[in-house]
Amino acid sequence: DKEGRGHLCPQDFGAIKELAMNPIGDRIIGAFFSPGKETVDFHTFVKILAHFRPVDKNRPKEPNSPEPINSRSNKLKFAFQLYDQDQDGKISRDELLKVLQAMLGMQVTEEQLESIADRTIQEADLDRDDAISFEEFRKSLEKVNIDHKMSIRFLR
Repeated sequence: DKEGRGHLCPQDFGAIKELAMNPIGDRIIGAFFSPGKETVDFHTFVKILAHFRPVDKNRPKEPNSPEPINSRSNKLKFAFQLYDQDQDGKISRDELLKVLQAMLGMQVTEEQLESIADRTIQEADLDRDDAISFEEFRKSLEKVNIDHKMSIRFLR
């Protein structure tokens, strides 16, 4: 917020080189904004950014304390919403295909993209409804170190 407006807009995020170059940067930027809102205040910005804080494994967990926003489960929920664009709680083949197109673009043919999407749905879709629920998404990423992949170290 170089201009001191007290809020950020999508164009402000677009000025961040890493987001501008990221094939799904527009989806990541969109995660900072509520539907119909074109600005984000500091509190909301920090809350969303907290998903990317590394997990402090040495910090004791307080009994009855809420789950930290940077927990594995919350990181997975954040990642899931990047795919689930219509927010119906499932990743459809079309939603998956759009992310794959953004990420792989011209590197593979349309037929290869469709094959990857079909195979991904087939492997992750345990209830055979032709979509991936959050629970199926979570299970398919059990062996992935999501804490590492979705962490940004801001200060060293």
